[in-house]
Formats: sequence, C-alpha cells, structure tokens
Amino acid sequence: MLTWLDVLTFSLSVSYREAQQSSLNLTPYIGKYLYAQKSSWDSLFCQTFTAWCNSHLRKAGVQIENIEEDFRNGLKLMLLLEVISGERLPKPDRGKMRFHKIANVNKALDFITSKGVKLVSIGAEEIVDGNVKMTLGMIWTIILRFAIQDISVEETSAKEGLLLWCQRKTAPYRNVNVQNFHVSWKDGLAFCALIHRHRPDLLDYSKLNKDDPMGNLNLAFDIAEKHLDIPKMLDDNVNSDIARINGSMAHCVTLLMQLHYSCALCSQAETAANRICKVLGVNQENEKLMEEYERLASELLEWIRRTTPWLENRTPEKTMAEMQRKLEDFRDYRRQHKPPKVQEKCQLEINFNTLQTKLRISNRPAFMPSEGKMVSDITSAWQGLEQAEKGYEEWLLTEIRRLERLDHLAEKFRQKATNHENWASGKELILSQKDYETATLIEIRALLRKHEAFESDLAAHQDRVEQIAAIAQELNELDYHDVAAVNLRCQSICDLWDKLGTLTQKRREALERTEKLLETIDQLFLEFAKRSAPFNNWMEGAMEDLQDMFIVHTIEEVQSLIAAHEQFKATLPEADAERQAILGIHNEVQKISQSYGIKANIINPYSTITTEELLNKWDKVKKLVPQRDGALQEEMARQHAHERLRRQFAAQTNLIGPWIQARMEEIGRCSLEIGGTLEDQMTQLKQCEHVIVAYKPNIDKLEGDHQLIQESLVFDNKHTNYTMEHIRVGWELLLTTIARTINEIETQILTRDAKGISQQQMNEFRSSFNHFDRKKNGAMDTDDFRACLISMGYDLVCCFRCGWVEFARIMILVDPNATGIVSFQSFIDFMTRETADTDTAEQVVASFRILAADKPYILVEELRRELPPEQAEYCIMRMPPYTGHGAPPGALDYTAFSTALYGESDL
Repeated sequence: MLTWLDVLTFSLSVSYREAQQSSLNLTPYIGKYLYAQKSSWDSLFCQTFTAWCNSHLRKAGVQIENIEEDFRNGLKLMLLLEVISGERLPKPDRGKMRFHKIANVNKALDFITSKGVKLVSIGAEEIVDGNVKMTLGMIWTIILRFAIQDISVEETSAKEGLLLWCQRKTAPYRNVNVQNFHVSWKDGLAFCALIHRHRPDLLDYSKLNKDDPMGNLNLAFDIAEKHLDIPKMLDDNVNSDIARINGSMAHCVTLLMQLHYSCALCSQAETAANRICKVLGVNQENEKLMEEYERLASELLEWIRRTTPWLENRTPEKTMAEMQRKLEDFRDYRRQHKPPKVQEKCQLEINFNTLQTKLRISNRPAFMPSEGKMVSDITSAWQGLEQAEKGYEEWLLTEIRRLERLDHLAEKFRQKATNHENWASGKELILSQKDYETATLIEIRALLRKHEAFESDLAAHQDRVEQIAAIAQELNELDYHDVAAVNLRCQSICDLWDKLGTLTQKRREALERTEKLLETIDQLFLEFAKRSAPFNNWMEGAMEDLQDMFIVHTIEEVQSLIAAHEQFKATLPEADAERQAILGIHNEVQKISQSYGIKANIINPYSTITTEELLNKWDKVKKLVPQRDGALQEEMARQHAHERLRRQFAAQTNLIGPWIQARMEEIGRCSLEIGGTLEDQMTQLKQCEHVIVAYKPNIDKLEGDHQLIQESLVFDNKHTNYTMEHIRVGWELLLTTIARTINEIETQILTRDAKGISQQQMNEFRSSFNHFDRKKNGAMDTDDFRACLISMGYDLVCCFRCGWVEFARIMILVDPNATGIVSFQSFIDFMTRETADTDTAEQVVASFRILAADKPYILVEELRRELPPEQAEYCIMRMPPYTGHGAPPGALDYTAFSTALYGESDL
C-alpha cells in the first residue's frame, strides 16, 4: 500500500507530462490515503490547499473558507483557473440547481483537459457532492499543471527544476543541505536561507539556531506572509507537526512555488533597478560635467569682461614714470595673469569635446551651453581680448615715446627760457634810463653807439625768442601736462620782448635827437662793440649747442650728431681769429689812451661786454667741446649695446619661430598618420608634448631679452621679421594645438572602446578620410564626403532621387550648421553611430515598469526600496507627478521622466 508521502514523492520524481502519459493514476491513491488517514491529515491538507487557493483568489478580491463546500457550485473554481492561467473561461451558469453547478464544474474540468491534463476518476458530480478526496486530488492536479510544470532551470525538466533551484540558492548557507522536498526542510533553515538570499534585509541568518525548528519555521512563514505576500498556510500546531515528522510535502512544495515566484519578481526588479541606475549614473555624470563647463565658462568670460575694459582704456598719464608703471602692469599681465587663462581656455574646449563625446556614446542629445557661453562665444570674446591687448601695448609704447619727446622739449624750453630771461634781466631798466639828458657829446655818442650794439644784440636774440615760442607751441600740440606753466612763462617772455622792442625804438629816437647835438664819438669803442656783440652771441649759442640735450634711437643718428659736432670744431680756428681781432681793438684803445694821456680803467661806453668775459666764454667753449665729444661717444656705445640686444633677440626669434612652425607641422602629420594604433599615435603626441614643454625655458629667456629691449626703449629691429607678439601667439597656438590634438585622439579612443570599434575599423575610417581629404586640411567638402561614403559601401548612386535624399539626411547629422565641410571628428561620430548599439528611452521605461509592478506610475517608497539612495532621490526630485486616473497621491510619471532623459538638455 502506498503512503501519502510515497504518492507525493513519486509525483515530484516524474515530470507532469510523464505522469500524464503513464498508465499510473495517482488520484485513487491520494483519495484512499486521505480516507485512511483522514483523522490525522484531513485538516493539514485542507488547510494547505485552502491557503494556496486563497493566495491566488485574493487577486480577484474573493476567498474560500471551506475547500469541501466553496468549490461545489463551480463559480470560484472557474475564477481560480482564470486567475492562475490568465485566460477567460466560458460564461458560468448563474442558477442554483444541481445541474447548473455540474455544468460550471464541467466547464472548469474541460478547461483543465484542454491544457493537456488527463483527469482520471475525477468527475463533476463528485466535486458538486463535496467529495473531499476528489476535490483535493483535483487541486493537486491544478498545482502540478499550472505551478510546478512551468518551473525550469537551464533546460532541466520540471521534476528537477524546483529542487535544483532550491539547491543553488541555498548552497552558500551553513547547516543547509537540500536533497528532497520533505526531510531537508524540517528545521526551517532552508526556508530562511531562500528568503535571506533574495531579501537579506528581512532577517539575520547568522543568528538562527538549527536546534529551534519551530522558531525557524514560524519566522520564515511570518516573514513570507508579511513581506513577500505569501499566505501562512498552516497554523502553529500544524507547523509543529511539520517539524516533528519528515515535513509536509504538499505544504513544502506549495510554499516553495510561492517563494520561487516572489524571488523571480525580485530578480526582475533587481535587473530593472541596475539598468536604471546605470542610465541615471550616466546622466548625473554628464550633468556634473555640464555644470563644471558652465562654471568655468562663466569665470573665464567674467575675467575677459573685467580685463578687456582695462586693455581698452587709453587714458594717458601725465608723466613718464606713471606710464612706465602702466607698462610694467601690462608685462605682469602677460607673464602672470594671462598664461593660466590660456590654459583654462584650452582645458574648457577639451572638456566640451569630451562631454559631447560621452553624450553621443550614451545616446544623449548634444550639450547646448547657456546663451553666450558657447565655445564660439568664448573664442570671440578671447579674440576681442587679444585685439584690445595688442592695441593697448602699441598705445603704451607710442605714449611713452610721446612723453619722452615732451620731457625733452620741456627741458629744452626751460634751458632756453632761462638763458633768455638771464639775458633780458635788467634790459627794461636800462632802456628806460634818461641818462642822455645830462650826458656830454662824447657820452651821447657812446650812448647811441651802445644802443646800436644793444639793437644788434636784440636782433640776434630774435631767433631765440622764436625758438622758445616754437617749442611752447609744440608742447601745446603734444598736450604736455604742465603746458599752462609753459604758456605763462612763454607769454611773459614774449610780452617782455615786445616791451623791449618798444623801449628800444623810443630810446633810439631820443638818442638820435640828441645826436644832432653831440657829434663826437669814439669809433674804436664802437667797432669793438659791434664785433664783440655778435661774437659773444656766437659763443653763447655755441655753449647752448654744446650743452644741448639729444635723444637718438640708432647708431646712424649718433653718427649724424658726431658729424655735425666735427663740422662745428672745424669753425673754431675762424672763431679764434675773430676773437684775436676783437682783442686787438681793445688793445688799440689802450694804446690810444696811453698815447693821449687817457687814464687807465677806461670803460667802453658802447658795450657791456668785456675782454675778460670774452676770454672766460672762450675758455668755456674750449672745455665744452671735449665734453661733447665724450657724451657723443658714450651715446655711441649705448646704441651699440642696443644693437647687440637687437641682434641677440633676432637670433633667438629666427630659431624659435621656425621651430614652432616645425612642431605645428609635426603635429599635423602625426594626426593624419594611419600606420599604427591610436595608442601609438597618442604616444607620439605625448612625446611631442614633452618636447614642447621642455622648450618652454627658451620662450622664457626670449621674454627676458624682450623685456630688456623694452626697458632700454628699443622699438625697432631690422634683423628679424618676428616680433615678440608673433612668438607669443605662435607658442600659445602650439600649446593649444597639441592639447586639442591629444584630446581628439583620447576622444577617438573613448569612442572606439565605448562603441566596440576595433583598431582595424578605426584605421579603415582614418584611411578613407585621409584619402578623400584632398586639400589635406583635416576636412572634406560635400562632394569628397559623398565619394567617401560610396567607397565605403553606402548606396547613394543606384537611384538618383533616393540617393540624394539619403545623402541629405546624413549631411544633417555630420554638418548640422551647414558649413559645407565634414571634420574628422564628425566623420568618426557618424561611422560609430552607424555601427554601434545604444540604450534607448524605451528600455528605461520598461525597466521602471518592472519596478512599478506594471503600473503606469511609480511611488516614492518603491523608488527608495528598489534603487540606491542617491539614484532614488535623483528620480524623486526630477520625476513629474502622474496625471492619469486612478493613481494615489504622490504618484510619479516615470514614462515622461525616461523620455526627458533622451530629450533636450536643460543646461
């Protein structure tokens, strides 16, 4: 005789399909065994199967109380089958007569039979009559067909699938060894291990005791009912029976089926959550990069906005020292403040390119910075800054030259004005005297001749006054800062000059009136006066010229001054002869005085110039000549030093300029080579970058030499066509180009690895691009690009109309701004998009639907339960409220959120 345990063991040891195909009918054995053991097992299995049925009927909002009675009319039996199978059964009869009930039960049994199940000895009448043996046998048959049969692990049949699944899930746990469906479960540890494997947050397996089977079983069943929606099929007394004997097969299998279903849902939810976390992680990283770009762009643009007005300010300072401070501030800006900003600008462009590549790889839309913060906006602002910078430096040097000229003119004005004022001092008083009224004839003649000499002297000073006025006029035109004082002094000199002219004319008229009365005059003194005055004036002019300040910028200008000085020295013998002649006149006067008994110390009444004064001035002229020689030779040495600075600077620039050009060409060649891998190309570029960085001291030395040249006020250099500005621009362009080229190779490596493109494919892309880049400028025009696509297998010629439509679609992708050219990066992006798979919004929506248990919305607590805290809060903050019908308060719209992930960026 078969026992109940034998029956269930056999039913699980063969597949359901094998049991159906065999001639063995288990139902009578189940029925006999239940009848024979009814007193001890009836309550156990009725309660187990009732709980299993209610776990499914609960989804339809109903349940059964008595499994013997509640299936007799067939209504709940049909509903149970609809819930389990997910299919609709025929419409039930609503009558209460016996034949109505039999008809409903038959509809249920016919549905079971339609699924390939052979019902032996189970008829509708036995179910309607409440035959508990047949009812329980029918429920077990339903369990076999609709639960156990669908369980399969790695192509294993149903008979072993459930057991193998349990063994794999519990393998890592101590004190658990699942071998069957009865003895292995009696201590409750296997149930707890399955729950902990999928929901470790619900219990602490390490604290369980193998010697407490009742506690373990109750813990497992309580957790399953409370957290996993698995009903508690037995009460505590029956659980005690399970622990005491070799396990309840039916209860064990039923509970394991429920656990298998619940764990499968957990696995689906875990997979969906992982996919969502991956997508959200990509979005969060991209958003951080966008925010960082916005911050760096804002800071750089703000620096440009603050710096440009300073460079555009052309307000001149009044003194050379103040302008020199401005020039020093500008040098500090070029040496210290600008270089870090050049690096920031280059890094900003690199970050922008990297971000766009990551967005393309993750199938996200391109990043559009805020208005005014595009790379082109930054480039335009930078160009404006450099234009203002160039104009500012030119203005500084021009202004310094102007102030230097002004200081020279001002000093010259002061010297000439001082000399003239010294000469004119007291002249007004002399011309205003009326000494002729009491003078003798000789004295009158002397006064007249003296006045004539003064007029000659006055005429000689006319040129000096005009020079003073001309210098003052030039200072006015050049906007000299102290021009008011210059004008006041010049006006004072001119007024005095006019007054002296008027007084001179009046005195001459008075003397001439008196001359008619006084005819005797000493001709010899007059001759002395006439010749000594011009000679004295010549000596004064010579002293001024010998002490005159000069400013030159070239050796030729110094040589011109030296030649003029040599010409002056050639006139000295003639001047010395004139001096001897004038002294001879004075000696003749002395002789006459002695001959005619004239007393010594006779004063020439016609001139204030004495022989001692002439001798002193002549001695001073002879001393100033060698001093002038020394000053000119010193200036010649200074100009030679300037020439050495020019040649030294030119020698460096003539080496550095071609070197920079050679490195630019080397970078260009390296970026076009296709012989090696991208890593080889990166290695070459890194080596080139190392060489460039190591060359920086040469640039710094050149900057130092350039500063020495500027401090020496050397402005022109005929030995080189390169200026410091050329070298700076070339060096900055070289640094930017090597950094940008390395970034492009990094981007290609990132694209290749992310898209799964082989090195061979990448080389093919590069080879095709280089072949059709006919101008070798790193870009293809439209016709060359179309020819390139045709060479790579794109069908753009079979149908003229269709071919051009397809080509127009491709051009929108690679040239969205309609520039008419296709860069290498755009070409690579297009080819990788054509050959790689990406995640989509539909995949993300499907993942959220799993977490939401097929609801069109998701709740906050579901997000926090299924996702890590950071990703959960990210979704909660950004998901819009769900606006559909039937949703509870706080429901969120995951479909709109997923679609937005692949739509326009907010930044």
